[in-house]
Amino acid sequence: MRHFLTILNHEIRMLLVNPSTYIAAVLFLAVMGFSFIIMLEGYSDGAGQEESPATIFFRYFFIPVFFIVPLLTMKCFAEERRLGTLETLLTTPVTTTEVVLGKFGSAYFLYLLLWASTGGFFYVLYQFAGDRFMDPGPLVGGYVFIAVSGLLFTALGVFASSLSRNVAVAGILSFTLLFGLIVGLNFVDSMLVMDLELMRPLKATVKYAQVFEHLDDFSRGVIDVRQVLFYVSGTILALIFSILGVEAKQLQG
Repeated sequence: MRHFLTILNHEIRMLLVNPSTYIAAVLFLAVMGFSFIIMLEGYSDGAGQEESPATIFFRYFFIPVFFIVPLLTMKCFAEERRLGTLETLLTTPVTTTEVVLGKFGSAYFLYLLLWASTGGFFYVLYQFAGDRFMDPGPLVGGYVFIAVSGLLFTALGVFASSLSRNVAVAGILSFTLLFGLIVGLNFVDSMLVMDLELMRPLKATVKYAQVFEHLDDFSRGVIDVRQVLFYVSGTILALIFSILGVEAKQLQG
């Protein structure tokens, strides 16, 4: 893994000069800024006073995730494979694992950087309202959830990019995987057929993977090791499949 840091630094520089990164940043800050305004308006009207502002704010996390992750990851392998530079890269003394981890690390770093920028919203709130609305538990728990869940979300984006040489297809596939994980499982859990006795094991599995329930637990300061394990193990599997996907495409020529 001696070349990992070199690849990581290179990929971060490439993302910083990529227009799609700045498009993602502008869209992200616009969406989260709008969400923050909605939260403040709710408090000014007297609604939602029983919940912390951070709890309400992080409920909108899935909206930017749907476009940030695809924009940050869709070019990881799809663009390089289309340009023919991936084959050149893999002929150098680096392993496929180092390349995948380097690209994953750079995308995840920028993902965290974008979310860290939202801390400015709460700083402004603290300056004007003091600690009246600043409950540290939901705030810290929300950011921990963002960091932990972001591992899996970014890994799924890298995996999607490893399957195609078309950037648009990689982006759509990444969006589909994220939508299925975050929203699709919620829909499956609410289906009437899941209440059948035969479906109880599947229902328990689906409930275990409910992203919104994980967010609720983290926001209350409850960090379940099983939930952390879900994201970590899912990330490892997605990265393994990404490595296999890249190698399989190489064998196909």
